[in-house]
Amino acid sequence: MQGFVASWRLYGRTDRMLRNIFGILAVLLPLLLWSAVSYLPFVWHPQVLITDPGGEEYLEAGMRMNRADFARAVREMQDQHQPVPQGIPSNPVYLPSPGEVLSAFVHAFTSSAPVGAEHSITQAFAHSIRIIFWGFVISSAMGVPLGIMCGSIPAVARLVEPSVDFFRYLPAPAFGALAVAILGIYDAPKIAIIVIGTLFQQILVIANTTRKLDFALVEASRTLGAKGLRLLFRVVIPGILPDLYRDQRILLGWAWTYLIVAELIGTSSGITWFITQQARYQHFDNVFAAMALIGIVGLGTDMVLGVVGRRLFTWKRENG
Repeated sequence: MQGFVASWRLYGRTDRMLRNIFGILAVLLPLLLWSAVSYLPFVWHPQVLITDPGGEEYLEAGMRMNRADFARAVREMQDQHQPVPQGIPSNPVYLPSPGEVLSAFVHAFTSSAPVGAEHSITQAFAHSIRIIFWGFVISSAMGVPLGIMCGSIPAVARLVEPSVDFFRYLPAPAFGALAVAILGIYDAPKIAIIVIGTLFQQILVIANTTRKLDFALVEASRTLGAKGLRLLFRVVIPGILPDLYRDQRILLGWAWTYLIVAELIGTSSGITWFITQQARYQHFDNVFAAMALIGIVGLGTDMVLGVVGRRLFTWKRENG
């Protein structure tokens, strides 16, 4: 018996070690591929970055052009016995190197707004966080109670779910013009789009989670005299709480996906507007830095919520 327990513990440690290794590889492999494409000229580099235009009038130092066009310009200058253009292999401007993105990421926290942006990346991102927070809080305040009621009271489900099924197929951006007309051009319509994008999904997901509660547990509680609100608050909600918490973690990720369209409604603002403006000026290192910031904060938030969930619901092991 002791040998079996020791083997099981070793298996558990090995399993955790493999998960950690694969987790590290999941981050390193894309970075290595990106670095190879960026720093090894023979991997891709379909363009040439001009360092000296030579005798070609239309070329300027710092501009990029396709390799075939560069080779043709070199041949023309050679045929005319003019100074030939000089350049180095380069990737398109929309694919900056990891070093450039890292520099932009660090610079974002140590400097003011870059060219073409009204606010710095941190100011824009803080504004987006506020939009996400209030949108998800309002959505949860309505969606969680409705979802639990739909899952536990069949009459409420028959009354609410047909309408919810209809509205959940309508794209949230379709409500943009209506939201601006009713709520104005500032943050309110953006929050409304987050609410619309998550509320209807939230009701159905939580209703389905509620229906998965062990029916025998409910019947046993009824046998002991629990009913009505007592049954709801003492049995149903505690019984679904771990799964409800997991559902909210997933739905929070959905809220982030609606942020992109929400921030382009009314007055443009937030991290989406920052990304759009930087792309317009071809500052793609700042674009990648902003995208990395969103991913890091999103992943970090989910990991923290996962740890909190495992601490809160020790009787039920969570996946993730």
